[in-house]
Formats: sequence, C-alpha cells, structure tokens
Amino acid sequence: MSTQLQAARGGTITDEVKFVAEVEKLDAEVVHAELAAGRLVIPANKLHLKTNLAPTGIGRILSTKVNANIGTSSVRSSVEAEIEKMQTALAAGADAVMDLSTGADLDATREKLLALCPVTFGTVPIYQVIEGRDVENIDSKIILEIIERQAKQGVDFFTIHAGVLKEHLPLLEKRVAGIVSRGGALLAKWMIYHDKQNPLYEMFDDLCDVMGEYDICFSLGDGLRPGCIADATDQAQLAELRTLGELTERAQEKGCQVMVEGPGHVPFDQIKYNMEIQQEICRGAPFYVLGPVVTDIAPGYDHITSAIGGTAAAFYGASFLCYVTPREHLGLPNADDVRAGVIAAKIAAHAADIARGLKGAAERDKRLSIARTNLDWRTHFDESLDPQTAERMHREVCKEVETRESTSDDYCSMCGRQWCSVRINREIHEAIKPKAVPGGSN
Repeated sequence: MSTQLQAARGGTITDEVKFVAEVEKLDAEVVHAELAAGRLVIPANKLHLKTNLAPTGIGRILSTKVNANIGTSSVRSSVEAEIEKMQTALAAGADAVMDLSTGADLDATREKLLALCPVTFGTVPIYQVIEGRDVENIDSKIILEIIERQAKQGVDFFTIHAGVLKEHLPLLEKRVAGIVSRGGALLAKWMIYHDKQNPLYEMFDDLCDVMGEYDICFSLGDGLRPGCIADATDQAQLAELRTLGELTERAQEKGCQVMVEGPGHVPFDQIKYNMEIQQEICRGAPFYVLGPVVTDIAPGYDHITSAIGGTAAAFYGASFLCYVTPREHLGLPNADDVRAGVIAAKIAAHAADIARGLKGAAERDKRLSIARTNLDWRTHFDESLDPQTAERMHREVCKEVETRESTSDDYCSMCGRQWCSVRINREIHEAIKPKAVPGGSN
C-alpha cells in the first residue's frame, strides 16, 4: 500500500482526502493538489485508520489545527490521569494529541490512550529509546526497534530530532537557555560522548522506510528551538532549520509526509520572519509551532503569552499550534490546565483563520453575535468555544442579580434595564425603521 503522499502524486484521491475535504468544506481536488505538493499532510497510520481514527488535515488551505501534549513523567505516573487529560483535551476541541510519557509502562500507556483516541496521535520515540538505559548506550538498532514498535501500535506522527547536527553545537555557546528540547539535549549529549554525528540523521533513510510502511507522518523536531526570547532566531536555530529543509525533501522523495516543528520563545516582532523563512527553506511543508511564547515573564499565564504568539504565527504561515498550558515551565499540567491550554490555542487558531480570510471562518462569530443581540443565551453559549464556562459565568451573575431586582428577557444581566444597550438598540431600530405610507405600498 502507498502513503497518502504517494497516492496523491500518483493521481489517486483517497478516502482520507475526501473525508478531510468534506469536513473543511473544500473540493477534494484542492486538498489532493496541496497534499501532492507537500504543503498539506494527513497524519493517519494505516493501523489507526482501521480502529477509531477520524483523519485530520494540516495545511495552510485548511483551518488551523491545535495539538495537546499529555504524558506521564518519571516523578508522576498515572495512566488514568493521562486518559482524563486526553478526554478533557478532546472535549475542549483539540485536533491532535501527543503522548510525551517518560514514566511507567510506556507501551501499555500508549496502547490505552490510542484505543480511546479518535484524533491524530503523536509521540517522540527517542523518549522510549532511552527508557531503562543511559543515553550514551543507544544505537541505531534500538532506535529502529522502538520506531517499529510504536508504528505497530498505530501512532500517526513521530517527532524526529534528526536536524540537530554535531557541527551545530558550538553555536550554542552564547545562548541564555541552551537546549530546552528534551530530545535535542539527549542527542547532543550522545554526540559529544561518542564524537559522532546525530544517529537519527545518519539513519534517516531507514527511518523513512519504516514510517513509509505505516504512512506515519514525520514531524521534524526543532531540537535547537529557543527556550527564551533572548535566544530567538539565533544561528543555532537557523542552522538546524536549514537541515530540516534538507530532510523534508529527502523524506518526501521517499514518499513520506512531512511537517516541520518550530519555536518556541519568539518576540512578537520576529514571528513573521520565522514563519516566512520556514516556508521558504522547507518548501511550504506545514509548520507546527509551540506557541510561540512572546515573553518570558508570565509563568502561570503562558497559555496567554502563547496564544498571542500563536495568532500571529498562524496568520503568517503556521498550520498547527501546539498548546501551552498555564503550568508551562512550572510542572506537569492537570486536567484543568489542559482545558485552559486547549481553549487558549483554539482562540488563537480561530482568530488567525478569520484574519487570513479563510472561507467560512467568521460565520460562527456572526451566529453568536446575532444570538447576543437577540438575548438568545442558549445559542450564545452553544456557539462559543467554551460553552461550559460561558454558561456557568452567566448563571452565576443571573443568580446574583435576581437577589436584588427582577429580571426580564429584554435586557442583559450586566447593566440592568435602564443601561442595557441591547434593549436601547431595539428601540433605536424601531425608531429608524422605514414607516409604511398610508394608502401606498411599502
């Protein structure tokens, strides 16, 4: 069986392409053409498709997608807690989930999560590669074994940090935060110890063979992404990006789908350049960004700093936003943090889709605005990104107001009847409405 990319380049419009086109309200031929050009991916492991996967498309002609990271750690491991986080993320509208587990039984955790996951599912295989062994002891045989094992479980995309090269490491000397990517740091340690090139780069063709067999999408990892705004767009980051451009071409030539991961921490004024240079170097391959976080001084609120950056990133070129939770930089997120992170990223993605004129993006906003004008609270809630929170807040205010004054359907609960602009606007509308001429036609 061929991959989605090979099928597209061979002229075949697959069922997955048709499904994505229907969801996005586009012609299948348009989706097919973007997929064939490498500007769109449909991460869909052939085995996951046979169970519960509803495929998702990622690319600039489509709505901006949002990913939620979950996963156990070596200090806190509970499969049940990760299942709750995943279900919370899905309920909040996440388009994809990544399992970044590093603790407990990784195979069992992944198996349970995949069995309950109907959306695109990703992992970082290098985490499992070092499970139970020192990073210095890993080799290509172990890497391929883990890649094959996760492929057979149905993972749809792998983050592969093959762009961090030995010659890039001296470029880190002046960095404030060094390497903040776990995968990037582990591979840098391996290269320094062995005085050899990145094994993932050296064995890249072998990785393509395994991933092509299952049609697993590459998510080429940015192991040298900036971990603070002082390190943004530096020589190390751009050197790795040029390698990712090379790897994008190599993977696509072997029939593999590819998206590329990006920063990270980036000042707002540098986001446009970061998006444009990736599109140029990586030939339009979908860009998957973490935030980006636009300031470093907001621990506890980094879902907001990342949403600010995410809106700009998606406007200027990104297709896929990785959420950031309020607990970023502080600890593992709980379910509430996951919900807040997904909603913030969804707001950023939707705002960008409106700004770039994506067909139909603003229709939901108009429906909500009409409901708001008509004081139609049920529709108002249903059209919101987070109906649960909107309804709870409104209910709380209504309960408080009712203890002080009577309420009515002709004014809202914020201003009271005398000051309600919604009620006053109705009076204005009636006053300016053309009047019928007596004895004549309207």
